[in-house]
Amino acid sequence: MSVDTDRLMIRIQSMRDELIQLTQDLIRIPTLNPPGDCYRDICDYLDTRLTRHGFDTQLIRAHGAPGDSDKFPRWNIVAHKSGHHPGDCVHFNSHTDVVEVGHGWTFDPFGGEVHDGKIYGRGACDMKGGLAASIIAAEAFIAEFPDFHGAIEISGTADEESGGYGGVAHLAEQGFFAPERVQHVIIPEPLNKDRICLGHRGGWWAEIETFGEIAHGSMPFLGDCAVRHMGAVLDKFESDLFPAMAARHTDMPVVPEGARSSTMNINSIHGGQPEQPEDYTGLPAHCVPDSCRIVIDRRYLAEENHAQVSGEVKQLLQDLAQNRENFRFEMRELNHVAPSMTDRAAPVVSTVDRAIHDVLGKAPDYVASPGTYDQKHIDRIGKLKNCIAYGPGILELAHKPDEYIGIDDMIDSAKVMAHSLTQLLLPQE
Repeated sequence: MSVDTDRLMIRIQSMRDELIQLTQDLIRIPTLNPPGDCYRDICDYLDTRLTRHGFDTQLIRAHGAPGDSDKFPRWNIVAHKSGHHPGDCVHFNSHTDVVEVGHGWTFDPFGGEVHDGKIYGRGACDMKGGLAASIIAAEAFIAEFPDFHGAIEISGTADEESGGYGGVAHLAEQGFFAPERVQHVIIPEPLNKDRICLGHRGGWWAEIETFGEIAHGSMPFLGDCAVRHMGAVLDKFESDLFPAMAARHTDMPVVPEGARSSTMNINSIHGGQPEQPEDYTGLPAHCVPDSCRIVIDRRYLAEENHAQVSGEVKQLLQDLAQNRENFRFEMRELNHVAPSMTDRAAPVVSTVDRAIHDVLGKAPDYVASPGTYDQKHIDRIGKLKNCIAYGPGILELAHKPDEYIGIDDMIDSAKVMAHSLTQLLLPQE
C-alpha cells in the first residue's frame, strides 16, 4: 500500500471508539420487522450523522409497498456525496431492519453491550455492524482524500428480512440503482471479512392448504380431517421430495456446505381452530378441522428453475389427489426470487479482492449466500450486475440469540471498504 493509503488505514484504526458508539446507537433503535418498527427513527439518525459529514440525503417512503401503512411506514434513506471530479459512483447498501428477538438471550437484545471485543444485540451481525463499518470507511476516505473523483452513496433500506420490497426493490424501481447512475454496489452483509459473496440461491415460497369437512370430534367418521390430509403431504415430502433435493448439488460456491444442495423449510403449519389468547382459560371445542395450511420455503440452485421447483411440489399434490380418497388442495405462490450471481471478473469483485489482499494479507474466499438478500433487486430490477456482498460478521450468527459483531472484524472490513474506494475513486498510476 502507498503512504497515503497507510494514512487512511491509521485513520480508520483511530476511529475505533467512534465505530463502537455508532454500532451501539444503531442496535439500540429496535427496527423489528415484522411489523416494521422505528424505520423513520433510524433514517432520522442516519440523516443527522451523514449530513454532518457533508452528504446530501433523501428520505424516501415506499408508498404502496407490501407492509407499508400509516402505522408502519417503510422509510429508506439514500445519502450522496459528490467528489470534485467526474467518475464512478460507489454505493454501500445496508438494510436497517432486524428479525424478531426470540428466546435464549443472555444479553439485552437492544442494549449494544460490549464484552470481550464483541458488540451484542439483535442486528449487530445482520447487519448494523456492516452499516456502521461502511459509514466509517466512507467518512475516513473523504477526510483523507477530499479531492476524490466520482461519488459515494450510503443507503439504509427497509424490509430486507421480509423480501426487500419496501426497501431496495422500491428504490430500484425509482431508478436509484440504474447502471448509468451507480456503477459499483457493495452490500455489507455478514459473510466474513475475508470473503467476497458473489450472489445467492433462489427462493420460492408457497402456501399449501388441504380441505376436509367439519364434524363433531366424537364422530370423526362423519367429517373429513384436513390435518390428516396434510399429514399425507408431509409424509410424501419426507419419503420423496427431501431425498430428491438432498441428491442435487450446485457448482455455486454456496456456504455453508449443507446449502450446496436444494433445501426446503416448512415455515409454519396451522390446522383446525385458531389459537386462543393467552388469557383464555376455556377448553377447545370438539371439531374435526376442515382446513389445514402450511407455508413452505424452498431454496433452489442455479441449476434448477422456477418451473421445475414449483412443478415438482404441484405434481406431488396432484398424485395424492389421484390416490388418496377425498384429497383436495390449493397451492398459492407467495413469492419467488431467482438465483443471482455476479461474474468474478466484474470490476467491484477484482477491486475488493485486491483490497483484501492488501489489508488482510490473504486471498479472499469466493462464496454465495444460502439465503437471498437485496442483490436480487439490484440485479433484476436495477439491471446492475456489478454488485457483491462484502462485510463483517459470521453468517451463522444471523437471527440467533446473543447475536454479536466482532469489533476487530468491523475495523478490518472498514479498511477493506475504504481501500476499495481508493482504487475506484482516485486516479491510478
